[in-house]
Amino acid sequence: MATKESDLSGSGGLSRQNSGVAGPWESDLTAVQHSLKFVKKLEEHYVCPTCKGVVLNPHQTGCGHIFCYRCIQGLLENSPATTPACPLDRGLIKSDEVFQDNCCKREISNLDVYCTNSPNCSHRMTLCRLQEHLQTCQFESLQCSNAGCSEIMQRKDLQEHLRISCSYRMEPCHYCKHPYTCCQLEDHERHSCPEVEIKCPNKCSQMIKRCMLEDHANQCPEVQTDCVFKKYGCFVRERRAQVQVHEETALNDHILLVLGSNTKLETQMAILQQEVLLRHKELQERSRQVSGLEKEVRPLAQQVSRCDNTLSAVQRSLEEQRDHISSVQLQLVELSSVFGPGVAREELGQIRASLDALRQQVSVTEGLKDHLGELKETYMRHSRLLSIHTAQLECNEKHFRELESTSYDGKLIWKLRDYRKRKEAGSQGQGPCLSSAPFHTGRSGYKMAARAYLNGDGAGRDTHLSLYVVLMRGDFDPLLPWPFRQPVSLSVLDQSGTNNHLTMSFKPDPENTSFHRPGSAAATSNAPTNVASGFQCFASHAQLETPKNAIYVRDDTLFVKVKVDTSGLEDL
Repeated sequence: MATKESDLSGSGGLSRQNSGVAGPWESDLTAVQHSLKFVKKLEEHYVCPTCKGVVLNPHQTGCGHIFCYRCIQGLLENSPATTPACPLDRGLIKSDEVFQDNCCKREISNLDVYCTNSPNCSHRMTLCRLQEHLQTCQFESLQCSNAGCSEIMQRKDLQEHLRISCSYRMEPCHYCKHPYTCCQLEDHERHSCPEVEIKCPNKCSQMIKRCMLEDHANQCPEVQTDCVFKKYGCFVRERRAQVQVHEETALNDHILLVLGSNTKLETQMAILQQEVLLRHKELQERSRQVSGLEKEVRPLAQQVSRCDNTLSAVQRSLEEQRDHISSVQLQLVELSSVFGPGVAREELGQIRASLDALRQQVSVTEGLKDHLGELKETYMRHSRLLSIHTAQLECNEKHFRELESTSYDGKLIWKLRDYRKRKEAGSQGQGPCLSSAPFHTGRSGYKMAARAYLNGDGAGRDTHLSLYVVLMRGDFDPLLPWPFRQPVSLSVLDQSGTNNHLTMSFKPDPENTSFHRPGSAAATSNAPTNVASGFQCFASHAQLETPKNAIYVRDDTLFVKVKVDTSGLEDL
């Protein structure tokens, strides 16, 4: 077994610091180590004492002799129990005295050698360049690279072999154009190519492509076929052409065969109809018998059911009576011991009368209880139906209110009542956000809504009114251009009549996902609305509540106007 260069430690081996890794040119030359031809005669100290070839990856022993790394490693590993001796002077070889001789390695690598393909190749080069030369040497022996081919030739002949003479090269079929190896091509064309024309196997005069043989067989005049009237009793079987002539000339005979077959079928049909009538009569008779039995069984089943109910009631009554008798007997024993037998009989009569009255009351109570259970089930069913109708009514009312307040011209006038109460609720963190009814930029336009924080939002909290606009998912979004690009203006309207409205406008940023199509991947959410956009500090509370030349809050009511510039939008 070959020893790896990395396996340097262990019993009988070289220590890692005393060995060196062979260069790539040395590893590649191992196979031709003994067939190398040097320009000058190889000096004796460059010859390995063990393998008698030029030293590759030279290592020097303590006695001064040079060995190949593989050879010295083999000597040390083959004598693990004893110290091996040098084959030249019989001196002991100690592993810790062996080291890589880099000086000798450089000298050997620069020795001039002839190409291993000489005399065909006349090139000379240094030993370390030999493998590099062999990679391009035109006289180097190579095996054909085509799968299945084992021929060996010189590099200069390889391309011609691959292109012209190799039996395993790929060539297209002359007929179907599919590639095959040359050694398979002839067999393919002769036996399996679907495009090759061959003689009809039925010995007609036509040449047919192999792939069309099945279709041709359905038309070939030489194919043996049966007469089409075979099922009627004509068993003629001849070539297709002869059968066609037979069918035309024997038409009268065939008609007689068909008539005879039809007569047999009619007879069979009459017999079958008679059998069907008999079966139908039997079925009707059986049905009448079953109906009669059902009528007889039905009252019996009802009677059995009543008997079962009566028996169950009697059993329950017996159990109750048994319990009452036991308690009465105990009471009689107690009364007898106290008052005597006469008094006990009177008490027993009273107890029996009381017991009968109680039994009647229990019966009435159980009937009322059953009726109450039925009423409860009816009530629960009606309650569920009422809840469903109530929810549907609320949904319809909400939808109606939206339709009633929705505008389709890109404008919204939003009336906010209870200004101070809602502002105070916002300061306490109770439902601070108010949303308007949706409005649209057209009958088939963008769907939007306004949002307000009366006590402020973000940087405007507790000091300003915050106003926003939000895009909502609409029915016509797939037909509209995105992102939304129309300018939007927000206003708080002056209620004094002087039109000193507070107005702020913005133009949408196409990169902002708030203006992408709601629910799309670009909007990063599948919610029915986008993130709202607008002004955190639209107007201060002092500016709204104590203005100089306007009235923005009157009768505790605020009016907000939203206007979308619809210029450039086309109606769908």
